[in-house]
Amino acid sequence: MPPENRKQTCFVVMGFGVKNDFQQQKEFDLDKSYRIVIKKAVEAAGLECIRADDVMHAGVIDKPMYELLLGADVVVADLSTSNANAIYELGVRHALRPNTTIVIAESGFKFPFDIGHLLVRTYQHMGKGIDAEEAEAFRDKLTQAIKELANKSDVDSPVYTFLPTLERPALRDIAASNAKASTSAPAGDQTVSLLMEMFRAARAAENWGGARLALGQLRTKLPGDPFVLQQLALATYKEKTADKRGALEEAKKILGELNPKISKDPETLGIWGAIHKRMWELDGKAEDLNASLESYGRGFHLKDDYYNGINYAFMLDARAASSSEPDATADRVWAKRVRNRVIDDCEARLTSPITDDEGKVDLAATFWVQATLVEALFGTGNRGRATIVMTDAVASAPESWMKGTLEEQLGKLERYMQATPLAGN
Repeated sequence: MPPENRKQTCFVVMGFGVKNDFQQQKEFDLDKSYRIVIKKAVEAAGLECIRADDVMHAGVIDKPMYELLLGADVVVADLSTSNANAIYELGVRHALRPNTTIVIAESGFKFPFDIGHLLVRTYQHMGKGIDAEEAEAFRDKLTQAIKELANKSDVDSPVYTFLPTLERPALRDIAASNAKASTSAPAGDQTVSLLMEMFRAARAAENWGGARLALGQLRTKLPGDPFVLQQLALATYKEKTADKRGALEEAKKILGELNPKISKDPETLGIWGAIHKRMWELDGKAEDLNASLESYGRGFHLKDDYYNGINYAFMLDARAASSSEPDATADRVWAKRVRNRVIDDCEARLTSPITDDEGKVDLAATFWVQATLVEALFGTGNRGRATIVMTDAVASAPESWMKGTLEEQLGKLERYMQATPLAGN
């Protein structure tokens, strides 16, 4: 039992940001899982919740992470998306502590190795987020599990199960050690959690300069993290600057760390396609047009991603407008087929409300799915239905500028679709 004057701690082992599970061909927002399920469940059980990005320290993350893996009263490990760090840290915990470790994962997750001897509690994501009712139900189950295990000595580590004579490492005053590390941190040091909040607030306000500043600091704390690099590249080319070409080149350099030419991540491919699309709009170079098409197309075909798909179709029509027959006709036929698949995807998404962390309707996310549906309908010639959907979308759009952005995109598409193909050679 812990001393009465010390609050028990729960260390959460998991990935950060939006990650892809390539076995399921789905994206999962792990930060949302942490915020609305895990953290709330831990706090409801009366424990202090700590994730790696919450640790304040003067040096690298390794020392306080290992101290927490050894000393935390409970560890919750979310293995969703086969996050390598999470799997490794779970193994360390199992080697250090015989009990009070809880393993969770998304219900469709397939483990890369045999863990049939582990109890894995599953929950279900809905796209990038998680359904409010599912979140509440699993949160209650997790809270109960934490309460039951926090003060039990039952062995749940396979290491100690199969090596029953193994003695666990001697515990020193981990809490005091962590407190010392925290107080020795340099003034003004910020955790990843705070920087993530700053980034999200800036992005929501379309303050791309502020978003870029927060992401730049995140990049130093989470080097090589795909989510951080993706969002930093996005903020870099979206930030208003006189040197548009320079901003695009910088964004291209940042995203290059994720090897977009061979990547299978639709988010990386979508941003890479957008960078080259904007380069092509600036200079009209065929190499940028083709690079954008290749990237959007690969992102779409990986999992019928509607964002990549609608942009892929747009760029096909753009290329058709400057091509000769029969290439122009081939591009336009394929663009129509892609849009038909995008229509199916968007309509499926809109069959139920698109919600935020609190289970409320996410008006911005809903608008962009509706806007994509409008563009797809418009591009397939179903102008009447496109007008109806657009009227509904604009009426509920949370920001007035959204209408203008959609109208501008439809205007560009109209010009490309009406362009007469060049005479053949």
